[in-house]
Amino acid sequence: MTLKIDRNTKVIVQGITGKEGGFHALKCQEYGTQIVGGVTPGKGGELFNKSIPVFNSVIEAKDTTDANTSLIFVPAPFAPDAILESIDSGIETVICITEGVPVNEMIKIHKVAKDQGVTLIGPNCPGVINPKEECKIGIMPGDIFMPGNVGVVSRSGTLTYEAVDQLSKRGIGQSLCIGIGGDPIVGTSFIDVLDYFISDDLTQSIVFIGEIGGIKEQEAAEFLKSVNTTKPIAALIVGASAPKGKRMGHAGAVISGEYGKAESKINSLKDAGCHIIPHPGKIAETVEKIINL
Repeated sequence: MTLKIDRNTKVIVQGITGKEGGFHALKCQEYGTQIVGGVTPGKGGELFNKSIPVFNSVIEAKDTTDANTSLIFVPAPFAPDAILESIDSGIETVICITEGVPVNEMIKIHKVAKDQGVTLIGPNCPGVINPKEECKIGIMPGDIFMPGNVGVVSRSGTLTYEAVDQLSKRGIGQSLCIGIGGDPIVGTSFIDVLDYFISDDLTQSIVFIGEIGGIKEQEAAEFLKSVNTTKPIAALIVGASAPKGKRMGHAGAVISGEYGKAESKINSLKDAGCHIIPHPGKIAETVEKIINL
């Protein structure tokens, strides 16, 4: 799998003629992303916004435009088939914004993507953005980002924006920002992104934003212990005050045991050498401290 996106990345948008798909396709294009086509069955041959060709299928779009990435905005009942269609068509990277994709479907899709070497980001995620390359694939507000050396990975779209806004206001730019999604089963894990950031020459420090529920943050901490990176990592875990068994925001944000609690996650990340961000308002302040150590 690869998490690299740049100005040469060619993107098709599945669901481009829908309200959300069309709106964000144009926002991505305005940012600098190559939106080379869209897919809406039954609307092949049309031009979206008088310039972007629409195709009936992903394979037709890929063969015509040489696209390597798909951005998915189709409704949840059709999202599993849309993801699988992209994978089967030979698309290298699939980014699914759609929320509400059934977990049982994602279990199957996750295996197919892994077996075929396809990078799947999401579902229920804000996407990915590379400020230096002016490439945005998703729904992140491009105007708050600035090029730099801090990699950001988060389960929460909103907190991704909050982190970036704080960083940019302090003049701290970002190398790559990825929202992996808050569902229990997602295509790209914290470990996948951390592994990329650690090997990426442009990324000099990392912001890691997790939340209650599941054990993804503890798994990431164990990975960090195993690689022993010298790149400083600032980590935030949100949801410390959430009651047990109650869903908070994302489908994956449910405390169902000791490991799902914020305290357990914070301790694991601290043991792995991360600098703990005390609360969301201190993200940039913490990063500023660790990059000046």
